[in-house]
Amino acid sequence: MNIFSEYAEHVRAAIQELYPDGEVDAALLAKCVVEPPRDSAHGDLATNAALVLAKPLKANPRALAEKLGAILERHDEVVSAEVAGPGFLNLRLTPGVWGRVLSAVVRQGADYGRSTLGGSKKVNVEYVSANPTGPMHVGHCRGAVVGDALASLLDFAGFDVAREYYINDAGAQVDVLANSALLRYREALGEDIGAIPEGLYPGDYLVPVGQALAEEFGDSLLSMDEAERLELVKARTIDAMMDLIRADLALLNVHHEVFFSERTLHERKDNQPSMIDAMLEELRGRDLVYEGTLPPPKGQLPEDWEDREQTLFRAMAYGDDIDRPLKKSDGSYTYFAADVAYFLSKYQRGFKEMIFILGADHGGYVKRLEAVGRAISGGEASVVVRLCQLVKLFRDGEPVRMSKRSGDFITLRDVVEEVGRDPVRFMMLFRKNDAPLDFDFKKVTEQSKDNPVFYVQYGHARCRSVMRQAAEDAGLDTSEAALAKADFTLLADEGERDLAARLAAWPRLVDSAAEAHEPHRVAFYLHELASALHSQWNKGKDLPQLRFINSEDRQTTLARLGLVHSVSKVLASGLAILGVDAPEEMR
Repeated sequence: MNIFSEYAEHVRAAIQELYPDGEVDAALLAKCVVEPPRDSAHGDLATNAALVLAKPLKANPRALAEKLGAILERHDEVVSAEVAGPGFLNLRLTPGVWGRVLSAVVRQGADYGRSTLGGSKKVNVEYVSANPTGPMHVGHCRGAVVGDALASLLDFAGFDVAREYYINDAGAQVDVLANSALLRYREALGEDIGAIPEGLYPGDYLVPVGQALAEEFGDSLLSMDEAERLELVKARTIDAMMDLIRADLALLNVHHEVFFSERTLHERKDNQPSMIDAMLEELRGRDLVYEGTLPPPKGQLPEDWEDREQTLFRAMAYGDDIDRPLKKSDGSYTYFAADVAYFLSKYQRGFKEMIFILGADHGGYVKRLEAVGRAISGGEASVVVRLCQLVKLFRDGEPVRMSKRSGDFITLRDVVEEVGRDPVRFMMLFRKNDAPLDFDFKKVTEQSKDNPVFYVQYGHARCRSVMRQAAEDAGLDTSEAALAKADFTLLADEGERDLAARLAAWPRLVDSAAEAHEPHRVAFYLHELASALHSQWNKGKDLPQLRFINSEDRQTTLARLGLVHSVSKVLASGLAILGVDAPEEMR
């Protein structure tokens, strides 16, 4: 049940009643929305319909709003329709509306708010995709949580979601990784390797890899052909690093369905063209690739710049700043060529929406990825890029030092093992992804209202405590069947109405957050809902007649228990989307 969608239909029906001859087309009707008013004192719902229609219909917006209001007031649930400002229309509803909402929550439980918005459209969410050169660090942590929560949100909103990880297992960094592992292999054989040379990975996480190589091969790698040895060690080390990365992500309860290897884009098996070869051939046939030269970079020329004819992708024709090279001067493919072939693979797998969760240092990729999407799909597929800003770690206000295990950064494992999965996941989502985030180890573990994750989880635990108390101490029937029969019109207190209105907003919140690809909206909503619950509970401490359980008034108590039960269901659903536990009790 989505009260806002229902009343949007009522508004559109009212418009068509006023203009029965088709003066208002479907595109214009779609712009007429119903939303919460900016100030709840102005009403329960608000619509912009008169403002949207006034200019095309050459009508006075306030006069048009009056006419729409008169039609809407004929609905049994509409108490009044009041014109505000330049032409907004605010609706006040009967208490029975909130009873319908609460009945729907009780009936639907965890499925309340689940949407058909996505229509089972296939969506690919690629996130983390860190180089497999070591353990996950705290910067990866934010992208992992944002991507995972967004995937869950889209799934809840009715999309067919695939979670994907792109393994960057080609390129110079993998050679550096293999040589770093070989150094640890020699160490495992008993050699004194001294200080780790600059340019190699210094972290202790490669020690077990060296030991595993020594156990498997003894000292035979030392006499092996260098190229053969490097390829063998690359494969073993990448596998070991991906096992490490999967284990780190599992600590956050992040799991991908697809792991796509960059190396597979370059492989030529049985004299067959590689995926990049095939991509290049296809795009030449579509005139998306040409041979040409690029203008010199602005400002002082880099030392390695050369004016030469290159194989270029027509990126500028699709919104990029410059056409992009697909081949290097030595004939090998650029990273961008792999990006294009990878996107083509996704499109051929049937995805019409590709979402990329990237670090803030990848801002330059946005236009080129969007250009690739438009060119490859002919505008059929959409590309969404979300950048995650840096996370700064503090302990009681002081910056946290580096990790010994990693060598030069704080690992994801360090953070999760110290404070737990739930505080990490919730706090990574309690800021918009493109806003910097300060994460204080002490603050996120405090049991106080100043700690958002505790405040929301405690809200759910408080709801469950009230329900247990009602069943065990007051002997009330708290089954969903009993709650569904409650008379919710007995909820006359302003705070109770406010909670019901917030629950009514949950389905709309799900749709809007999914459309905007912003899972942080769920975290904000849950915090506001929990705050309203705690506020109402505190009112009952001062005013006994407002307590959730009143043995002198079983009918009102049943209605309030239905309200509390509904709040717990929505809190649990929202926390599940964020990947955070909804505890039954907290001590």
